[in-house]
Amino acid sequence: MPLPTNLDEWLAHCERLHPSTIDMTLSRMTELKARLGLAFKVPVVTVAGTNGKGSTCAMLEAVGLQAGYRVGLYIKPHFVHFEERCRVNGAMVSAADLVPHFEAVEQARGDITLTYFEFTTLAIMRLLSQADVDFVILEVGLGGRLDAVNVIDTDCAVITSIDLDHMDYLGPDRESIGREKAQIMRPGKPAIVSDPVPPASLAAHAEAIGADLWQIGRDFNYAGDKQQWGWAGRSKRFNALAYPALRGANQLLNASGMIAVFEALRDRLPVTAQAIRNGLAIVELPGRFQIMPGQPTVVLDVAHNPHAVATLVNNLDNMPFHPRTRVVFGAMKDKDIAAILTRMAPVVDEWHFCDLPVPRAATAEELEAQHAGLALKGPGPVSVFRHPDPRSALVAALSASDPADRIVVFGSFYTVGGVLKDGLPRLNAKHLA
Repeated sequence: MPLPTNLDEWLAHCERLHPSTIDMTLSRMTELKARLGLAFKVPVVTVAGTNGKGSTCAMLEAVGLQAGYRVGLYIKPHFVHFEERCRVNGAMVSAADLVPHFEAVEQARGDITLTYFEFTTLAIMRLLSQADVDFVILEVGLGGRLDAVNVIDTDCAVITSIDLDHMDYLGPDRESIGREKAQIMRPGKPAIVSDPVPPASLAAHAEAIGADLWQIGRDFNYAGDKQQWGWAGRSKRFNALAYPALRGANQLLNASGMIAVFEALRDRLPVTAQAIRNGLAIVELPGRFQIMPGQPTVVLDVAHNPHAVATLVNNLDNMPFHPRTRVVFGAMKDKDIAAILTRMAPVVDEWHFCDLPVPRAATAEELEAQHAGLALKGPGPVSVFRHPDPRSALVAALSASDPADRIVVFGSFYTVGGVLKDGLPRLNAKHLA
């Protein structure tokens, strides 16, 4: 069989190789790492956690670039184009640049059957290992201990908030999940924890292996007013910082963890206060409480577990008044959908449930049935609709909205990606005419 010749063909090839989407083990990755001679000559930062990983990675990249460093980034998943997962010096890599690395992985794997995630991770990490960069940021996928990224020995581990998600794989409680994520720590290396109430398993593992634990509230902290904020670490302070351009209640926790990384690596990656200010001012990350310009107001958020949804509701409560809130929602069936619906319900006047284009997804009909079974109350009378895809759900919500209303598209990356892939419809409410 001839080898694929472009990125789309390679991705289709990866999807066919392994019978399971998730098959957690590091044995295949360890072997392929050796066969490929995969190694990094620059500092590597790995970022794990339930929520806040993407924001932390984006801030690390933005501040690093503003400090004059060349930065490689592996972040996931993507919304529209696979190439979104890999950036070099702030720019998304091209499909053509990725193809030789897919070819190298295919040649090295022999008869080893890799999952889609393993194959694509190896290709991206090989590209980043050969790129002309000063440091690399790798976002962990699921958990930590058996995640494909954990085959790389980190120079600094970051663990953001820990909450209940992927419990079939990671365990039934925060302590179990924390124990899995703690495995990205390495002996003698800094481990930054930005969860303000961390599971005890994180500190226990750090002590057991001799990692240098940096815990928010003990080794670093932040304080501020409505105008600016400041950060203090073990030996350094940064004052008069602007708030991150990323919106949301937890972004100062993520920003604080990010600054702690640079202090922990200050001998290799020193940064100035101005680089931090500039990076925080310009950082961008789609789908994290992203407010689109136009009317009605449209909010995009990939909150897909109860903790993230609680944060989303808090952020919505802090917005100016909107007469009605319509929600477009689609999610994977293995999520705690009942808890997600329950936490979101108090702010929702109209639900638009949608199908998603993957077998793991709950159908719009299943979402509607769960909602009905919970008998949830909204701010007033609640309407419910079903749609075959996120875009048609958004179009229906837009057609019913006045300029002052609000639409929230949230849930899976496939939900937000589904409204972005062909471009958002014009946000020009019909009632303006």
